[in-house]
Amino acid sequence: MTKYLLTRLRQSLITLFLVSVVVFAGIRALPGDPALALAGEERSPEALAAIRESYGLNDNVVVQYGRFIGHALTGDLGTSSRTGLPVADAIGQALPVTLELAALSLLLAIVVGIGAGVVAAVRRGKPEEWIANAIALIGLSIPTFWLGIVLVLGFAIAVPVFAASGYVPFGTDPVDNLRRMVLPAIVLGSGLAAVVMRQTRAAMLDSLSADYVRTARAKGLSSGSVVGGHALRNSLVTVVTVLGLQLGHLISGAVVTEQIFVLPGFGKLTIDAVFTRDYATLQAVVLCTSAAYILINLLVDVVYSVIDPRIRLGGAR
Repeated sequence: MTKYLLTRLRQSLITLFLVSVVVFAGIRALPGDPALALAGEERSPEALAAIRESYGLNDNVVVQYGRFIGHALTGDLGTSSRTGLPVADAIGQALPVTLELAALSLLLAIVVGIGAGVVAAVRRGKPEEWIANAIALIGLSIPTFWLGIVLVLGFAIAVPVFAASGYVPFGTDPVDNLRRMVLPAIVLGSGLAAVVMRQTRAAMLDSLSADYVRTARAKGLSSGSVVGGHALRNSLVTVVTVLGLQLGHLISGAVVTEQIFVLPGFGKLTIDAVFTRDYATLQAVVLCTSAAYILINLLVDVVYSVIDPRIRLGGAR
């Protein structure tokens, strides 16, 4: 197990290094002069020269990259040209909002998606399967922005059960926090729940027709033991893959949902950085998002090794 984890960790660090190079080069390849964006209305040659000297823009690319990595390793992600505040502070305020939204959406997807997928597979050809498939199709078909608007009109305006916008930290007021986060979580998690349901159903159908399930039934095990202890566990490898990939998508792709519900999360921070050409913030946001993807994939590999020891043994060779 230790050898397997060290192998995956080494691969993740190499990937993160390559990603940092791509992010750094990509930001430098954007059109426009960063010094002009930082100078604002004051565009005298002296001001531009002072800005380039202050931010090290006159140095060669290798030196700039070394400085960028050195500062990033110490937690210094630069200073926002839009607010004049450290980028790390802005990310520290926005990231918990997006992480909470992603966690609630993922919880919804796991409970609804896996539950409906198992029911659809076990009750194949029955009305339960048709209902689950119909709900999944609806979840995949409805646009996020439309569903968000409908939920706001229905459950925040017509029947004011939930709040339509804003954010309150969970530690400050848990009830008010959930009132503001439930609707965004439903919007963001409905599509993922539909994907998880379809994948769970397909994997369960394969498992239920396997020899080991027939053997378990022949031994006289209860239906719950066969479905939960044998078929579902062997189906989770596929489901975990989907959840791992989609969790990274939730963290980076919550832009529309956060805009609809006016949540001060990672998506809103990214949009503001793009529109104001805040290069330092944009660079830090892309790097943090990439690191989140890599970390999630590493955790998925660890979960794989717990679910199926054959993966752990094969990956350690």
